[in-house]
This record gives sequence, structure tokens and C-alpha cells, in this order.
Amino acid sequence: MSDRIQLRSQLTALDLSERPEELPLRERMIALLDSEPGCFLRTTFPAHFTGSALVLSSDGQRALLHHHRNLDRWMQFGGHCDGEEDVLAVAQREALEESGITGLILASARPFDLDIHPIPARPTQPEHLHYDIRYVLIAPEDALPQASSESLSLQWFTPDEMAQLPLGAGLQRLLAKWRQLLARRTSHS
Repeated sequence: MSDRIQLRSQLTALDLSERPEELPLRERMIALLDSEPGCFLRTTFPAHFTGSALVLSSDGQRALLHHHRNLDRWMQFGGHCDGEEDVLAVAQREALEESGITGLILASARPFDLDIHPIPARPTQPEHLHYDIRYVLIAPEDALPQASSESLSLQWFTPDEMAQLPLGAGLQRLLAKWRQLLARRTSHS
């Protein structure tokens, strides 16, 4: 089975009963998969797929974000598929490249979040949409982040610290989901 077919199947099977705001996003993602052969290429406009990851500390109490050089805002790690149809592999690759952390552990192969967000026009590209599929990765206990050329800075944030940042709607949703995970973990211990 191709990665494209697997992704479509995974999206279709994703239980969004507790995430109803993502239902229309999933439908748009499936429609893009079905209608655009080049949907994994950054040169496909007005939309293409990207993969990203929220990187959490080994104890789950902090999230590592990077201050993106071109977009000038704090973000999770992620990027273009560049033809790769395995979006999870893209998210893992981008998290490694942008955080410098080796040995990141996948929390779940099921997408943690679905997001569609606009990217502003630049001299070489029109304004377009990123159909972003997001996962959670856990950093090893001794992780030493190293900023890449795409970042102005890297920083660990607690949920409360992260809430003080000017976050876009998608990252606010990731923060809310992370808080829910922490609350569940606390109630079960």
C-alpha cells in the first residue's frame, strides 16, 4: 500500500469525536489527497502537505519551540514534504533537523492534530496553505537542543509560559491538547 493510500486511510479512520473542529480540516485534506497528484510538493499551489511535531521533554512537562527565522514567530518543528508521502517521516526528519535532538521518541503514529494555515506570499511564492499533519515526539532525558539556520532561537516552555506567547490558532490548539494530556496523566497517577 502506498504512503498516500495509507495516509488517506489513517485520516479517514482518525477518531475526531473529541476534536470536532478538525472534522472540516480532515475533509479538506482528503479532498486534496484525492484531487492533487503533487500535493506533497512545496511547488504545488494553492496548498500542499507539511508534517510537524510538538517536541516534549522526557517528563512531558515542557515543550521545545523554535523562533522561526522567516515567519518571525514561535512554532513547533516541521516543514515541507518535498515529495515524501510519509508525513510522519517528514515530521520526524524536520524535528531532528530543526532541534538538533537525536533519539526523539514517537508518542503515537496517529496524528495528534490536523491544521490548515496560511503562509504569507514571498518573492518566490504566492500566499498558500499548509495542510499540516502534527505528531508528538518525546525528547530523551539528556537532550541538548541545537538551533538550525531556520531558527533565531530554541527554548523549552511550560504550558503556562507557552500560553503567554503570541501563538497562532493551531499552536493554541496544540497547547490545549498538551494541557489535556498532562491533566489526564496527573489524574491517573
